[in-house]
Amino acid sequence: MNTKKTKKQAGFTLIEIMIVVVIIGILSSIILPKIIDKPNEARVQKARSDIQTISSVLDLYKLDKFNYPTTDEGISVLVGQYLKKLPKDPWGNDYYYLSPGEHSDFDLYSSGVDKKLGGGDDINNWQ
Repeated sequence: MNTKKTKKQAGFTLIEIMIVVVIIGILSSIILPKIIDKPNEARVQKARSDIQTISSVLDLYKLDKFNYPTTDEGISVLVGQYLKKLPKDPWGNDYYYLSPGEHSDFDLYSSGVDKKLGGGDDINNWQ
């Protein structure tokens, strides 16, 4: 009797590799858009937090001075006594301030990622 040992093939077939590549492609098309958008969501949340903080400081200013700073004075009057420095929005721009505001006692907003006022991505204290 001839006893030949049969060699088992080690490795994957082309079809198995193609199936794995297709599965990875499908998963990445679902997961990547969610991961990529997270940094922008974090910036929006940071801008909302800054606006809420500055709004609270403006309320303290009003308690001390009996009114909000004028538009000409701006929020720069808060530096020193109320804030160490004015924060920039997460996109590196100044926050905009208007007093009296069109929507409330004062309007405080960031132009958002497009850096243009009135765009659909503005972040403000009245919404």
